[in-house]
Amino acid sequence: VQLQASGGGLVQAGGSLRLACAASGRAFSGYTVGWFRQAKGKEREFVGAISWSGGRTYYADSMKGRFTISRDNSVNTVYLQMNNLKPEDTAVYYCAAGPGPAQTMDVMNRYNYWGQGTQVTVSS
Repeated sequence: VQLQASGGGLVQAGGSLRLACAASGRAFSGYTVGWFRQAKGKEREFVGAISWSGGRTYYADSMKGRFTISRDNSVNTVYLQMNNLKPEDTAVYYCAAGPGPAQTMDVMNRYNYWGQGTQVTVSS
């Protein structure tokens, strides 16, 4: 599975962005897809994950309410909708795919495949 994250950019505080994670190769069949982010000088942190069917999502507590993950398996793409963005959301955002249930996928080493990341910059 090859993952390609896109949709990052520069946005003002309070704005929105939608990131996309497109799969190619074997595609997403059966995989939970998660989003992580890494700010400069900080460790990578879990944002949220969505089950293969899309019926279950799981978010880090700090991400609840502003971030929403969805997926469209017909086009092998998972989305991260980010609203009311804040400067502290500035980071490189990564998508990843792994075999576990969404609620267990908040740990990096549970993922088998990673995308290259897309930069999100929120200006104040």
